[in-house]
Amino acid sequence: MREKKEIGQSTKSIWGGEQEHELYERSTQVPVVHSVSFGYKDIDTWHKAALGVVEGHIYSRNTNPTVRAFEDKVKELENAEAATSFSSGMAAISNTLATFLKSGERVVSIKDSYGGTNVIFNEFLPPLNIDVSLCETHDHDQIMSEIAKGCQVLYLETPTNPTIKITNIKKLSEAAKKVGAIVVVDNTFATPINQNPLALGADIVLHSASKYLGGHADALGGVICGSKKLVEKVYHYREINGATLAPMDAYSLLRGMKTLKLRVERQNESAMIIAKHLQKHPMVEQVNYPGLETHPGHDIAKEQMHGGYGGMLSFAVKGDLEAIKKFLPKLKYAHMAANLGCVETVVGPPLTTSHVECSANERAAAGIPEGLVRYSTGIEDVEDLINDLDQALSYLS
Repeated sequence: MREKKEIGQSTKSIWGGEQEHELYERSTQVPVVHSVSFGYKDIDTWHKAALGVVEGHIYSRNTNPTVRAFEDKVKELENAEAATSFSSGMAAISNTLATFLKSGERVVSIKDSYGGTNVIFNEFLPPLNIDVSLCETHDHDQIMSEIAKGCQVLYLETPTNPTIKITNIKKLSEAAKKVGAIVVVDNTFATPINQNPLALGADIVLHSASKYLGGHADALGGVICGSKKLVEKVYHYREINGATLAPMDAYSLLRGMKTLKLRVERQNESAMIIAKHLQKHPMVEQVNYPGLETHPGHDIAKEQMHGGYGGMLSFAVKGDLEAIKKFLPKLKYAHMAANLGCVETVVGPPLTTSHVECSANERAAAGIPEGLVRYSTGIEDVEDLINDLDQALSYLS
């Protein structure tokens, strides 16, 4: 008799969140429940459902059957106790930080975080009397030193957007636990297929579900996972502040997630091939991809990531921003758009994508050159993507 093993990620992607609750009229797919409210025939049952004593929904700002199925699927993929969702990835980030930080407290993070996150750290939190310490992403000694000074939250992102830098989740989580800090990790780029931060010591793992989870660029959403105790705190903040995931978006994300492992495996493979090819191209000055042995964070990524190194890479071309303006429009098989993680290849500079909210000086302070290209590898034939890159880059030479 074969030894029973843990359920695989493809099986979780398909069946996760869809077996715990009986579906409407024996349907095989999770239905889209658009109802704002849910009725009860007696006050006592209604009250118990409202208090969470018995299972049930009362109002879709709080919970909804379609949304619950999405949350349960992500929960299983991240091996978490609980999950709660949001109207966007930024809603997930802002609600989580607002839940665990109050006036007089301190957060430690990195300079290379996503542009919207960076705005929260630099613009929104300081007026609330919250001390923000942003460290050089590659300098783990500096991060450890800032943690040791005391903080309530350690916020990490790995790989980073768009510089594709790597932070050591396990090492930094251990340091944060010593001072009683909550560790939050943005796992959007890695996905649950390539990295599971909770298993490395993080308390909360966060995703912009609009990206790889949905995978088709047709639904906005965000989600966090973690212990039941911590997730309930964030859920309470979200249900009152109202950044609720819509049922139709939840359904689209659920449908997209059924192919998550297949998509990510293909994107892992193609991104590695493209990164190696670009390293040899005469018009490319630098390639950032953790799968490359030349990447400064390769050894850490090799230890904490599994299955692959993701579909995201970035590279700098000779000629900086002016060269990008000439090169990118020549690509035939890539959308120039502020998105990533979908089946089509998507490209763009930080100027118009990840850090459009930041000034040129702020991007420079975060170590983001204006001549950087963020490349989200799709599931097209990799030979076609390479040929497309070559023909577009030929206009620069």
